[in-house]
Amino acid sequence: MTESLRDLVEAELSQPVDPRVAEMAAAIASKHGEASRAVLFYGSCLRQKQLDGLMLDFYLIVSDYRAAYGKRWLAAANRLVPPNVFPIQHGGLAAKYAVLSEADFHRLNGPETRNVSVWARFAQPSRLVWYKDEAAKRRAFDAVSRAAPTLLAAAGKITGEAPLDWWRRAFALTYSAELRAERAGRSGSVVDADIERYRRFSDPAIEAIPADARGGQWLLRRIEGKTLSVLRLAKASATYAGGAEYIAWKINRHAGTDIELKPWQKRHPLLAAISLLPRLLKSGAIR
Repeated sequence: MTESLRDLVEAELSQPVDPRVAEMAAAIASKHGEASRAVLFYGSCLRQKQLDGLMLDFYLIVSDYRAAYGKRWLAAANRLVPPNVFPIQHGGLAAKYAVLSEADFHRLNGPETRNVSVWARFAQPSRLVWYKDEAAKRRAFDAVSRAAPTLLAAAGKITGEAPLDWWRRAFALTYSAELRAERAGRSGSVVDADIERYRRFSDPAIEAIPADARGGQWLLRRIEGKTLSVLRLAKASATYAGGAEYIAWKINRHAGTDIELKPWQKRHPLLAAISLLPRLLKSGAIR
């Protein structure tokens, strides 16, 4: 009997992690006090099982934005253009974490949003590395269980297409709907890095696609996704310490470029991003 998608997600999210990852997650949760509900670890560091010298990726799930922040404008920014993203260093490691409410995390993993940002990431492997209580844990499992069917439904089924190729095509479409500093073929390597995982998830994820699910809308997704990427970049100039350096590091690492920021660009990350964008688009460093 095929395992249910919910069972597979729960088993995957419950797998152990390096103790330093768990310590980082606890440090993230402590920064937002009683509002913290869950912390999830995802991204290239999880796939590569490498931590040192890299930037770890987390999502912090909170009860609500007002309770998570001491400043009203941060709560408003998180509500209007989710998520807010912050840097953190702990135990000799560096990380960034995105903040979403439980309600937004559930919504953004599902088909009710065209925005690919959350469901494209959580259709990939992740780990639940900290949670407040059993209710928070269940809600995290439920939200993540929505991601893979949403991804595959959005891509749409092509007759005769093998499931692994469906995953690869779906991820390629999501990469085209954001400003991404990635080498060509990166979307396919996400699947190829853990083929057995995607084989195991295929049937349950396909079976979980709602009967009335509609694919397509990729022109709208691209317009909306790239617009939101620019808005998040602008917001990060006010919320993310060292934002310009991080942007340059991210582009250099994924696109193989060698960008060195000028002093004025470090002082003004939004202007730095705007000044770099035309050259990066022309060169193909981001798409």
